[in-house]
Amino acid sequence: MPEHTSDVVVIGAGLIGLATAWQLAADGLQVTLCDPAPATQTSTVAAGMLAPVTEVEYGEDDLLALNLAGVNAWPDFAARLEDATGVPAGLHRTGTLSVAYDVDDAAALRRLAEYQRTLGLEVEVLTGRESRKREPLLANGVSGGVWVPGDHSVDNRQALTALLRAVEVSGVSLIRQRVAQVLTAGTTAIGVQLDDGTAVHAGQVIAATGPWSAQLKGVPDELRAPVRPVKGEVLRLRVPEAYRPALNHTVRATARGFAVYLVPRPGGELVVGATSNELGYDTRVLAGGVFALLRDARTVLPVIDELELMEAIAGLRPATPDNAPILGPSGLDGLLWATGHYRNGVLLTPVTAAILSATVRSGTLPDLGKPFLRSRFGHF
Repeated sequence: MPEHTSDVVVIGAGLIGLATAWQLAADGLQVTLCDPAPATQTSTVAAGMLAPVTEVEYGEDDLLALNLAGVNAWPDFAARLEDATGVPAGLHRTGTLSVAYDVDDAAALRRLAEYQRTLGLEVEVLTGRESRKREPLLANGVSGGVWVPGDHSVDNRQALTALLRAVEVSGVSLIRQRVAQVLTAGTTAIGVQLDDGTAVHAGQVIAATGPWSAQLKGVPDELRAPVRPVKGEVLRLRVPEAYRPALNHTVRATARGFAVYLVPRPGGELVVGATSNELGYDTRVLAGGVFALLRDARTVLPVIDELELMEAIAGLRPATPDNAPILGPSGLDGLLWATGHYRNGVLLTPVTAAILSATVRSGTLPDLGKPFLRSRFGHF
């Protein structure tokens, strides 16, 4: 069996795996990154919202702290990425406008804003008219809004391109093969075996395997990551010159109880998402999902009818039982998890890379990551 050695092996080359490999290499470690199709899976589908405030849920204080650290890390991360590669990292600091279409939606939005304020988060409640002043093409029926200046967005595909270049120039060894299994010696992970039988030995293995994490072979059953795929369909529309910009900011909307988001990109693209369905590993784009997204989007932004549908695509979010990520020690010595980011993979890319790199270098998971250990779920 052919063999290679490395300080660290990272499994999975989506945003999380690429950023983690790049950070480790920048810290002076020899890194091998394994993925048969880098930068082509879930990370390409996301809308790229950086939304710790607008996506806050009641009682998720630890996750909020992590998400806020994520959005705060993005400007420096993007600057370093662009300096290293000369490629745009895709960060767009536009703020986010949450809007409600009818009075019931507006009441729920106001209640959430009150909760956000109790957490010390910066939000401004707007009337429907004030919301339309910020976004003139919104429907007249929009009855209220909340302005969140600190929630931004990232063009995830630009970020993937930049990160692929970054791992190349930093000396990461990128192996375009699937990892067949984690190799172990007793209770310690010692590397991985690739599909062609090649063994890559390493002092640390990091599994950034997203929705496929529970299928990683070589991990004892009781220590597997309880991650399941949640399907999301996303549309990409082209805004004609006559209507640009259709939106100036990311808009999150609730229309008759249904949630939809619209993320503008420089250059005239508008990303609309996203459905949420538990259908296993099914990534077919279904007519019902496309219809629901267009129905809800055009309710709040009628000009949607005039936009060209460029792409309809589906991806798989890696969800955990509590919808928070799994970070750090797995219970198997030498194996670290960087998975389960669910809706926040883009947002948490820089902070996850920093947490995993610090754990590898120091042997200790930083305090910010401690609420997200695999052990919180017990044995499965």
